[in-house]
Amino acid sequence: MEGVTIPLWLLLCLTFLAVIALLDRVLAPSVRWFFRRRVNKAIGELNTRLDTHIQPFKLTRKQTLVDQLMYDQEVVRAAEQEAKTKGIPISVVMEKAERYAREIVPSFSPLAYFGFGMRFARFVSQLVYHVRVGYLNDEALSAIDPDASVVFVMNHRSNMDYLLVTYLASTRTTLSYAVGEWARIWGLQSLIRAMGAYFIRRSSKNELYRKVLSRYVAMATREGVPQAFFPEGGLSTDGKLREPKFGLLSYMLSGYSQTSGRDVVFVPVGINYDRVMEDRILTQKLEKDSTGRDYSISIKKAATFSAILIWRRLQGKLYKNGHACVSFGNPISLNEWVTRNKITLDNITPKQNSKIIEKLGDNLIEHVGNVIPIMPVALVASIFTKHKSKSFSELELKSEVFKLVKHYAKLGAHVHIPREDQDYAVSTGLRMLTLRHIIIEDENGYFKANPDETVILNYYANSIAHLQ
Repeated sequence: MEGVTIPLWLLLCLTFLAVIALLDRVLAPSVRWFFRRRVNKAIGELNTRLDTHIQPFKLTRKQTLVDQLMYDQEVVRAAEQEAKTKGIPISVVMEKAERYAREIVPSFSPLAYFGFGMRFARFVSQLVYHVRVGYLNDEALSAIDPDASVVFVMNHRSNMDYLLVTYLASTRTTLSYAVGEWARIWGLQSLIRAMGAYFIRRSSKNELYRKVLSRYVAMATREGVPQAFFPEGGLSTDGKLREPKFGLLSYMLSGYSQTSGRDVVFVPVGINYDRVMEDRILTQKLEKDSTGRDYSISIKKAATFSAILIWRRLQGKLYKNGHACVSFGNPISLNEWVTRNKITLDNITPKQNSKIIEKLGDNLIEHVGNVIPIMPVALVASIFTKHKSKSFSELELKSEVFKLVKHYAKLGAHVHIPREDQDYAVSTGLRMLTLRHIIIEDENGYFKANPDETVILNYYANSIAHLQ
């Protein structure tokens, strides 16, 4: 027999691969078990501090969740229907469904959420605003069944809403958001998925995509994953509460049964700001129609704005943008709601279900509107929108605002008074508006609404207009 001669470099490569295979078969399982045990221990410690525990579903590997979606009967039926309608092989349609599933399903990481995400949310929120909690019935929130699926229902004022509520709710639970396509940026989307959020195509009309999305949301709700969503579906462009949309709500309740399974508990959340960072961008269409001015964003404008902020920071003149306030309303149990309204969600027609979802959605957005905090800037703006051409001394203005505060107090609305000092609240609201020249002061010390800033003044007054 003759030996086989191989080059030294090839021998070294084969030896290296053999060592890797040996480590993978012998050591890797032990290493994975060691780290998994430490992760489970950390999660157990976290759950002792959270009112709503991190559910096992949220910790399931992404591939496992994708597989569950792919073999869901409703997804399979939707794929078969699309294959039949379009005359293409079912395998091609299932590949498309799998792409949708991978796009939607998050990959939650407790380390990313608590180690980075929560800290980042707290840092940015406190850097930009004086953050305050308004109305909060701590006893009612603590009494929520720990096995219930908790859903935070919020108004949508700013993209800061995500960070603000994540920060303020971090001692109670971990939230899973539905995030629009705006955040699908390389690098950022991986972090967002690690935070437990899932991406949605809000404008998609594709039936298969909608079915995959609906089944994921239904699965997450059924398994008790705490979620947060904005019924308005997008940011308000005029400051008013928008008409609610019921897509995500219907998905959440698609597998609900009053007689079996988890209760779903909705927590109304009202958010308001003394200054919305992107207010000019949100109102740009109204502004252009009214005055012809264009506030559309550009790289040059963004760079100039950033440079001004940095310069002010170096000078020590960069002030926070007033107060940001979040109120948490009383929880609404779905089991109690359907009983009180003598409604059943079992074995009903799609048309009946649509009417029930609409009724529930309207009820939820009403509760959200009722807990939106009334901010100093909104109070001052309301006076000037009511008296557009009138000039006020500071004393006269304070008198008018005090009357308005009493009016809202009688209605049971939640007025945020910084330092519990109404005089200070009016002064801060007025200062915020005069610094931006939305309110102008004449040489005699009288204040008047700037006629060129009517749109932005109305924007802030509209944030509480629904409470009157």
